[in-house]
Amino acid sequence: MTTLSTVARTTLLASVVLGLAACNNTDTTKNAPEAAAKTAEAAPVVIYTNADEEAQQAMKNALDKNGLKGAYLMQGFGTSELGGKLVAEGKAIEADVVTISTYYLESLQKQKSMFAPLGFAVETLSPVPDYYAPILGNCGALFVNTEVLKADGLKAPTSIEELADPVYAGHISVPDITGSSTSWLMTQAMIAAKGEEAGAAVIRQIEKNAGAHLEKSGSAPLKKIRAGEVAVGFGLRHQAVADKAKGLPVDYVDPKEGNFTLYEAAAVVDKGEKTNPNARKVVETIVKFGRPELLTYYPVALYKGETVTADNKPAHPASFSEPLTVELLQKHQKLVKGE
Repeated sequence: MTTLSTVARTTLLASVVLGLAACNNTDTTKNAPEAAAKTAEAAPVVIYTNADEEAQQAMKNALDKNGLKGAYLMQGFGTSELGGKLVAEGKAIEADVVTISTYYLESLQKQKSMFAPLGFAVETLSPVPDYYAPILGNCGALFVNTEVLKADGLKAPTSIEELADPVYAGHISVPDITGSSTSWLMTQAMIAAKGEEAGAAVIRQIEKNAGAHLEKSGSAPLKKIRAGEVAVGFGLRHQAVADKAKGLPVDYVDPKEGNFTLYEAAAVVDKGEKTNPNARKVVETIVKFGRPELLTYYPVALYKGETVTADNKPAHPASFSEPLTVELLQKHQKLVKGE
C-alpha cells in the first residue's frame, strides 16, 4: 500500500491526500503463440499501477505466461502521483489500464465516467461495479512485540480504542491518516463503532499517544515493532502473520471494532473508439491467472473458490456502511484533524 502526499488542489478529488481478483483456471499456455500473434497487431497496452513490486511481478507473470508477453507496458507510480495524473488528465491519460484503490476508481467514475464496462463476469464474494475487477485486498489489525510488551509492563490491547489510554503513550506506533490509507482502516473501525465525532476523537488521542511514532508510511509501525522500538502498532494484518510465522516476537490482534479491508482493482480507461482492443483482455488475464500468486502475497479471499489459511482469516471481518470514495476519505481526514 503506497504512501500518500498532497495532490493538486484545483479539483475536489485532487484536494485529498491519498495513500493511499473470478478465476478461470483454463491453461492457455499452449495457445500463447496464436494469442501473441493476434495481440501483436494492436499497440501495446499501457498499464499504470500503484501496486507494490510483488503485485506488479505477479501481474507480469500472468500476462507473460498467457499470450500477452510483449503486448503491454507496465509503469509503477506512487498512489498520489498516479491519482494526480488520473484527475488531471482524465480519459486523455496515456494508460489503457489502471490498477489503484477501488475508492479512487469509484470517485473517478462518479466525477468523470472514466472507465469502460469490462464485458466479462467476475465472481467476487461481494458485488462490485461492472467497470473494475479486484486484484488484491489489505486487511487491518493490531500487532504487538511480545517481548517489549512484557518489558514495558503492558497488556496486549483487544481493541483499537484501548490505544487511546494514556498508559500506552510513547509505546505505540500508528500511521497518520494524512499519510497512509492504512490509517483509514483504523479510522473506519472507530467511526463505525462510535460514530463520527466520538470515533474521530479516539483516533486523535491515539495519534497523540503515538507522538514521535506517528508515521506517514503504513508499513512503518510494523518496522518499529520488529525493531523493538514500540510495543503496540496498527497496520496490515498479513504482514504481522508472516512475521509471527518466521519466529519473530510479533503477534497480531483482531480488534473488537472489526478488521476493515481496502481493495485495489484493475479498470479499462474508456477512450471510446480509441480504447485499446486488448485492454479488457489484459484485465481479464490478470484476474484469471494472476490471482493465485497475488493471493500468496495478499492473503485476502476476493473471489468464489479462493481459500486462505486459518491464520489469515480475521476474527472480525467488517466493512464500512457507506461506499468508500475519495470524498469520504477527505471527510474522515478532516474529522480526525479537527478541521
